[in-house]
Amino acid sequence: MADLQTLAATLSGPDRPGITHALMSAVAGLGTEVLDLEQVVVRGQVTIALLLGSLPDDLDRLEDRLAGTAARLGYRLTIEEGLGDNPPRPRRVVVTILGRPLRATHLAAVGRVVSEHGGNIDRVRRLSRTPMTTLEFMVSNAEVAALRPALAATAAETGFDVSVSPAGLARQGRRLVVMDVDSTLIRDEVIELLARHAGREAEVAAVTERAMRGELDFAESLHARVATLAGLPVSVFDDVIEAVRLTPGARTLVATLQDLGFAVALVSGGFVEVVRPLADSLGIKHVAANRLEVSDGVLTGKVKGEVVDRAMKATMLKKFAAAEGLPLSRTVAVGDGANDLDMLAAAGLGIAFNAKPAVRASADTALNFPYLDAVLYLLGFRREEVEDAATNRPPRP
Repeated sequence: MADLQTLAATLSGPDRPGITHALMSAVAGLGTEVLDLEQVVVRGQVTIALLLGSLPDDLDRLEDRLAGTAARLGYRLTIEEGLGDNPPRPRRVVVTILGRPLRATHLAAVGRVVSEHGGNIDRVRRLSRTPMTTLEFMVSNAEVAALRPALAATAAETGFDVSVSPAGLARQGRRLVVMDVDSTLIRDEVIELLARHAGREAEVAAVTERAMRGELDFAESLHARVATLAGLPVSVFDDVIEAVRLTPGARTLVATLQDLGFAVALVSGGFVEVVRPLADSLGIKHVAANRLEVSDGVLTGKVKGEVVDRAMKATMLKKFAAAEGLPLSRTVAVGDGANDLDMLAAAGLGIAFNAKPAVRASADTALNFPYLDAVLYLLGFRREEVEDAATNRPPRP
């Protein structure tokens, strides 16, 4: 094998059936070794990259056959001779960028930052075209710890979303995905829906906004807001459950994760009286949320038991991961408010979803699109795969 020479060939032209057969048949009689083969089709135009191994005496004939086949197909051909296989690619990371639209300026910015950090983009594939364009870059000679903050700053300045994750086995296999509920899984703040029935919605909404920005202690603000609910009948929960609106893409995200065998959990600073029925409707097993005190069929305006606050959310993420037999490196947390910060920091991947500025600045990555199923793209799944899973999924009873 010491004498084995290699030929890197790139062919491009109109896509049609039988191309691979034609190419391989043309070189098959020479005992050619196929070391690498990649193919991509973009709007009906195919590009095929080959790395072929051959003995020196067969190299000229190999080039002639490739040239003849390319000419018959009407394809453009470039050939470069060399020795050996592809060199190993050290320290590989995955960079996922999302835009609506995704512009050339965004990609230029990504390329510049990667290059400035000594990285090289080895491969690019598209994960989605609608409702946003998502591209995944395989980058070598790069470190997550250095590339992630640099790209996050560039994305914030330039106007796209970006995620940087380790490549390899760290990106594969089963995971636990833990989500906040209010303004993440659902578009509403449950306590505001409850307060509407008490005629105190505007007052409660103002306090909620300040708490989510981190301006108020969450537990203190929760007790103050819950106090406004005193006297409401427990039947109000049925009305609120009916009024709750799932975030676009939430049902697709949860169902696809379940198709994959992933574990899903809800950890909420809201109330179990609403979160548990919501979880049951989506087939989610793990739930942690506050419980409201009830006396004689009405709310007392107090929280029963320990408050699910910022620290408790992180604790519950760790508890659910242990119950599922998963290390924290295989957990994903999604949230929008200051009380999600510890949970996002504890997870292997923390995603700020349409979040407050302080949360976006602290999380591993930020999604600023109103579609929760975009989380799937950050995990490496393509839109076509998600749609195929939905098509083949049996209807829920």
